[in-house]
Amino acid sequence: MAIKRVGRRGVLAGGLALSATALLAACAAPAPTATPVSAKPAEAPKPAAPIVAAPAAAPTRPAEAPKPEPTKPVAAPAPTKPAAVAKPAATGRGSAGTLKVLYWQGPTILNPALSVGTKDVHASRLVCEPLMTFDAAGNFVPVLAAEVPSKSNGGLSEDGKSVTYKLKKDIKWADGKPFTADDVVFTYKFIIDKETASTQVGGYTELDKVEAVDPLTVKLTFKAPAPGWFVPFVGEGGQIIPKHALEQYMGAKSREAPFNLKSFGTGPFMVDSFKPGDSVIYVANPNYRDPAKPAFGRVEMKGGGDAVSAARAVFQTAEYDFAWNLQVEWAVLDELIKTGGKGTLLTLPGIGVEAIHFNMTDPNKEVDGEKSSLKSKHPFLTDKKVREALSLAIDRDTMAKQLYGETGVATPNVLTTPPKVNSKATKYTLDLAAANKILDDAGYKKGADGIRVTPDGVKMKVVFATSINSLRQKEQALIKDGWQKIGVETELKAIDAGVFFASDPGKPDTIGQFPWDAQMFTSTFGSPSPEGYMKSWYSGDVARDIAQKANKWSGDNRQRWISADFNKAFDAAIKELDPEKSAALWAKANDVVVNEFVSIPLIDRKRVDAYSKRIKGPMLVPFDSDPWNMGDWTVA
Repeated sequence: MAIKRVGRRGVLAGGLALSATALLAACAAPAPTATPVSAKPAEAPKPAAPIVAAPAAAPTRPAEAPKPEPTKPVAAPAPTKPAAVAKPAATGRGSAGTLKVLYWQGPTILNPALSVGTKDVHASRLVCEPLMTFDAAGNFVPVLAAEVPSKSNGGLSEDGKSVTYKLKKDIKWADGKPFTADDVVFTYKFIIDKETASTQVGGYTELDKVEAVDPLTVKLTFKAPAPGWFVPFVGEGGQIIPKHALEQYMGAKSREAPFNLKSFGTGPFMVDSFKPGDSVIYVANPNYRDPAKPAFGRVEMKGGGDAVSAARAVFQTAEYDFAWNLQVEWAVLDELIKTGGKGTLLTLPGIGVEAIHFNMTDPNKEVDGEKSSLKSKHPFLTDKKVREALSLAIDRDTMAKQLYGETGVATPNVLTTPPKVNSKATKYTLDLAAANKILDDAGYKKGADGIRVTPDGVKMKVVFATSINSLRQKEQALIKDGWQKIGVETELKAIDAGVFFASDPGKPDTIGQFPWDAQMFTSTFGSPSPEGYMKSWYSGDVARDIAQKANKWSGDNRQRWISADFNKAFDAAIKELDPEKSAALWAKANDVVVNEFVSIPLIDRKRVDAYSKRIKGPMLVPFDSDPWNMGDWTVA
């Protein structure tokens, strides 16, 4: 599973940029493009010996759609057999029938403004749309906007403080009501309302106001010249929600809205039924602007199972048409690709970084009814020397080569995308002797059982949590082996992804509440600018930015880490108009996190999906959800 960081600022050359292409080009590397790999049968190499044996559970197949009743015959002189059910037309809306999609981590909410995990953002993206998105080369593509704003068309102001969007005409919500600028304004107000506790607020905090100039024109005004004028309402983090469905659920009532479980938008599909953590059934939006789309009249998105079973369900059995996020041990995935023959692997560099995050508060102490409270302090993880020793005890190279193979590389950085912000000033090292010496010198002595105690007599034990995934459990085992060797007792905890990444503030075992000492997941890059992604460590507004009970654990800073140095670098980066200087500032912010060892980067991952040879159309693009163009998919 990955956590989506939505709402980013972009780096803007010369004060204003017209597309993300220039930004990506400035990053000294071409924009990433999805790479499909046909799965041809071949003799599979023997897989590398696994670190930990982990059986894979078979995916649960969703219930079949009820078959249509045969049509009754027209009156005739003699009885006749019922007429055969007519086959759908070769083209047109719904002509391709049902599309079966497997998200082995089931969505838990369908309101993009309240989404926590990647699977929630993706599930919403089939329904809701942004003003613009990106193509495979990183260029802006209008979605609900009529055109890309520029200085030449009057969309971008000379002072860099405002952007004006013209909206497409005659766009309707799935219920038939017109889409207007008021919906864009409402989305902004819904997200920034503190009582709403939106998980997407980070991308909208630099806005001063959003105004409806007329029904088809909306103006965004920023507090200062905005390098990232294109962050709000763009890409997967820019999904717009209907005012008429949610205006009665502003603020504290946000999580009571029926829309959260049965959403609709301007996109090609609308929700028919939803079982949180299990399945979503979509049907074609009858008011979608292209009468010939979507080709699939029904989408069955099934959650549950595991990544290995998801891969098998496409490559071997073809039970599903699309499988998301195949975070599978490379030896196993490679064998499935070569021997299955029924699917195609789809990859894209730069999805995000798999990392360990340390809790700066005490998860075992309750303060005012809240564990991991800002009013508490972790008994030993607040010591930089301890965190450094834990980092030195991790074998990233073995993890990358044996577990990830061609789907990821070891990295010393939490920020790797775009390439230009990938710091060259950091490094990672495996050195158990150095780790032990650091702890010895700092006064953390080993007891008779080999486990260290703090100078205050607290036993050094960490509970280390992540989501249930056979690859992640092998990562955990490898990390535990190193930590135990330096005298830190490690208890592993694997939690169902539907709970671990849940947006429900009532569930205790979530990454937001962080009731453990350490947790591991992937944060993903959702914009050309790192702003939203780097919000994970920002604490400029403690009440808003740090996850806590008062804000329903919606803050991006889940570690409760407060660093004046990081905040200073972050604040400078979001205001810097020069792309070279901005990239350097983002790299500096990365270096603060890395050198403080508050988070330990492990693997720079690729996005890895699979689709069956029965269909065509899946395409991965930078900075938008995997099913962003599902309305264009059809049978091969």
